Amino acid sequence: MKQVRKAVFPVAGMGTRFLPATKVVPKEMLPIVDRPLIQYAVDEAIEAGIEQMIFVTGRGKNAIEDHFDIAYELERTMADRGKDVTILDGTRLKPGNAAFVRQQEPLGLGHAIWCARDIVGDEPFAIFLPDEFMLGTPGNGCMKQMVDAYATTGGNLISVLEVPHDQVSSYGVIAPGGRNGAITEVTGLVEKPKVEEAPSNLIISGRYILQPDVMRVLETQAKGAGGEIQLTDAMARMIGTQPFNAVTFDGRRFDCGSHLGYVEANVAVALERSHLADPLRASMRAMLDR
Repeated sequence: MKQVRKAVFPVAGMGTRFLPATKVVPKEMLPIVDRPLIQYAVDEAIEAGIEQMIFVTGRGKNAIEDHFDIAYELERTMADRGKDVTILDGTRLKPGNAAFVRQQEPLGLGHAIWCARDIVGDEPFAIFLPDEFMLGTPGNGCMKQMVDAYATTGGNLISVLEVPHDQVSSYGVIAPGGRNGAITEVTGLVEKPKVEEAPSNLIISGRYILQPDVMRVLETQAKGAGGEIQLTDAMARMIGTQPFNAVTFDGRRFDCGSHLGYVEANVAVALERSHLADPLRASMRAMLDR
């Protein structure tokens, strides 16, 4: 069983829900306290042992590429002023470990993943949706939990979380089979089902480990929900031909594609910072008491 060495980050979306902030700033560069969303996703990948990061970008996304490059002037200025330059270490990927490919048209998540087919090659690979901010314990992030499970199950894996039944129509949902601890067999997948037709309340939560065969399925995948090529539809066609399981993430998820989720993620991260937690709690109590 091949090791998961590559990860695909589909980051070509326009981020219209966060306009005007995203007019010139990619939504993936919006900060959670002091680090951009995309940095958290890359750090999660590195923690899980992934080596190569593949970014599927679009027009106006150059800031993402620049973020993971060396910044000569900034680093030199900081060093000359006696400031700690090591704070930037995590933003510089090793030479050759970052690849960028363009998705010229917004044809859906499945199409974005397919754009990375030549770089992925014939290897299993991970997918990260940076909007899905997954907050786990240090050393045991969502993808680390999935890679650990993959060593047992092989095949295809997706991360899932339980949501209230009245929210399932906003997500991809699994039809569950047998369960063994945090691992659940996936017998079917439905993209954004009607509440009354949803097979469960276990939603796909933005992390995947897939076999390269999905690229060949995506080549012929018809448009689905929203008139887009859906990754969920392609994965559904693979069920029964390869092992397909879900891992229930032991941690918290924040939908940073929504205003409320983005604010909640900032608060959650700030509360885990020792120098911010107590002042923030006091400030929030004061605001709520007004």
